[in-house]
Amino acid sequence: MESDRGKLLPFYLVVDVSWSMTEGDRLSSANQITRSVMDALSTAPILSDKVRFAVIDFSGDAQVRLPMCDLLANGVVIPELVARRTGTSYAAAFRLLRSEIEANVKQLRADGYVVHRPAVFFLSDGAPTDPDGVREEEFAALTRYDQETKQGFAMFPNFVPCGVAEADPTILHRLIHPATGNKQMRMYLMDEGQDPGKAIEKIANVLISSMLSSGRSLAQGNSGMITPGKDQVPDGISAYDPDDFVG
Repeated sequence: MESDRGKLLPFYLVVDVSWSMTEGDRLSSANQITRSVMDALSTAPILSDKVRFAVIDFSGDAQVRLPMCDLLANGVVIPELVARRTGTSYAAAFRLLRSEIEANVKQLRADGYVVHRPAVFFLSDGAPTDPDGVREEEFAALTRYDQETKQGFAMFPNFVPCGVAEADPTILHRLIHPATGNKQMRMYLMDEGQDPGKAIEKIANVLISSMLSSGRSLAQGNSGMITPGKDQVPDGISAYDPDDFVG
């Protein structure tokens, strides 16, 4: 039976707040992302009925900074991200993200919504500091699901890695998910020689474009997440498909 309360697509912004993010305007640009998303939704409030938004940050640990919400609802307080000196644990982010997605999807369904597959924009400016194998294990726990056997995490998200500054393209490229089939995601990277703070602002535009396009698609009765193509991204960053070679 179709939900009386409609369909929702949850978006998660996962932001690296390791100490390198204090260089230049990186952290201030990251702090502006949620405000920019809110401003964009305020110009098309009907779309806020189709999407929900949450913010997680990570360094050596991961923390929920903005629980899943309607950004235009009364009382929403935009978090101030603060850098921490305790490493860059992708694994911690993946682990917390899995538990949040599971809890959020269950709650939204209990509230009467049809919930589409969550979308994650994962932003980092450096290489992970996790022990070998730990990162891969946690990412597999977040994204692996076998449709035939029903083994794994059925609520796995569409995962869009984004990198600036010293982020390792070869590591981020392996985080594109799904990387096969007809609903492949993309990766977005800062072009060589660009300013990381400005690049983060442009990646925010990619996130906003995806949210608005996906929300419009849901409003029109379609489904699925939409990501900007290679010819639709701002100058200074580039989009990569899963089968693109990244050196």
